[in-house]
Amino acid sequence: MTNDYLNNTLLFTDGACSGNPGRGGFGAVIYYPDGEVVELGGGAESTTNNRMELTAVIRGLRSMSEVKGKLWILTDSTYVIRGITQWIWGWKKRNLTNSAGAEVANKDLWLDLNKQVQIHSKTAKLEWKYLRGHSGTPGNERCDEIAVAFTKKEFVQLYKGPLLQYSIPIHDLPADMSLPPMKDHKEKKVRAHSYLSYVNGQLRRHSSWSECEAIVKGRSGAKFKKSKSSEDEASIVKSWGLNPNKLDEI
Repeated sequence: MTNDYLNNTLLFTDGACSGNPGRGGFGAVIYYPDGEVVELGGGAESTTNNRMELTAVIRGLRSMSEVKGKLWILTDSTYVIRGITQWIWGWKKRNLTNSAGAEVANKDLWLDLNKQVQIHSKTAKLEWKYLRGHSGTPGNERCDEIAVAFTKKEFVQLYKGPLLQYSIPIHDLPADMSLPPMKDHKEKKVRAHSYLSYVNGQLRRHSSWSECEAIVKGRSGAKFKKSKSSEDEASIVKSWGLNPNKLDEI
């Protein structure tokens, strides 16, 4: 990847929820081409993860004045990206109802997000980038940290100032930020060999998702993934920058 994106406005976003529904939080980090960085965050009672993901993008876009050039919106929510770039057109034709005739979930937020997109599209070229969650992308990890703090009602110092004094290397981005293909729900699910988690320097193997979720949920920087075989386990651990031999220790 070239460094052309240094001249782009970047909006990193993430949402979190302690319980679903439960206490929610959102985090956003904005980089402007003039070198300024702004962090945003907030919380809500009795909400959902999807509402917080949407809120993060809305609040980020709403906080910006006129943006020119390219505006990248970077999120780990396929729900948000597919909703605003694919599903919204069909919903609008049906007056924000789905194919079954029921009102689209989170209709109020979709309308708000669509409004913000239309506003910024007048002066900027919006591009939606997918960041795999908990995969070590600094901007995404910082948004997650902010969001999780707000779910716990913990104090978090939100930064506003020059990039040169910002401790997060937000321009460290993965080469592939394309949206993954939708899963075919007709396909038979492959039974998990195991679930792996990596939290605070400790690698663990779990026999069920519920066991893994209990370890990673609400933990900033946590990594987790389902494996299909022992070979797949080794590949996952290697992708996390760890020695596959560590699997012999757990």
